[in-house]
Amino acid sequence: MQTRDGEPDRWIALPGTLNLRDVGGYPAADGGAVRWRTLLRSDALHRLDDTGRATLAELGLRTVIDLRTDTEVEIAPTALDGAGVATVRVPLFSADEIGRLPPDLAAVYRYMIDDCGVAVAEAIGRLAVPGALPGLVHCTMGKDRTGLVTALILEVIGVPDEVIAADYALSHASSLAPDTARRIARIQAVGSVGRWLDLGALGSPPKVIHTALAHVRARSGTVADYLLANGLTRGDLARLRAALIT
Repeated sequence: MQTRDGEPDRWIALPGTLNLRDVGGYPAADGGAVRWRTLLRSDALHRLDDTGRATLAELGLRTVIDLRTDTEVEIAPTALDGAGVATVRVPLFSADEIGRLPPDLAAVYRYMIDDCGVAVAEAIGRLAVPGALPGLVHCTMGKDRTGLVTALILEVIGVPDEVIAADYALSHASSLAPDTARRIARIQAVGSVGRWLDLGALGSPPKVIHTALAHVRARSGTVADYLLANGLTRGDLARLRAALIT
């Protein structure tokens, strides 16, 4: 689908997903823009049906990066069989760690940055492998783990912070369809399962991403330096920029 200005629709209405969207079209380095239909972000894919799998196949999707814990995957296995997509599991942390996360959302992001850097870099590096794109990054709600990984990808290819924060804010309940927000709230309220979902599932204030990016820079100098320190190479970053910027 396209919007009135002829650009692809950022939101991808796919049965079985709640928060699937494209990060294409954003301004990037050297006057370029992020390629459409090259990097997608989403919530979990366990409710996909044949129509959903066929739609992803039509988009040419090659790689799915699943950031969820083993427990989340056991509860909701990804339904991508037969879609011709390589699923790569890169859990940012374990179910036990989720149970110990601080209640403050900004503190959760600091924890991911400080203690999960190798996994964050690995997830991004998997998308820098030749032929890996188009790719999709997801967790359970498609907001926090997915939000951080997506934010770092966008920053390292030159997308301005304010645009990154605005993209992150699209996961807020007010940006989702009313029935979608109600479904998320019901899931979040289901006892222990709710604890495995991303904290603050209905909140994505732009300030959280601004603060997270500032924290990365305070500890590493630049986002690129942070990723390099956690295992990526300059070649990885160069391939990512070449693949994502048009």
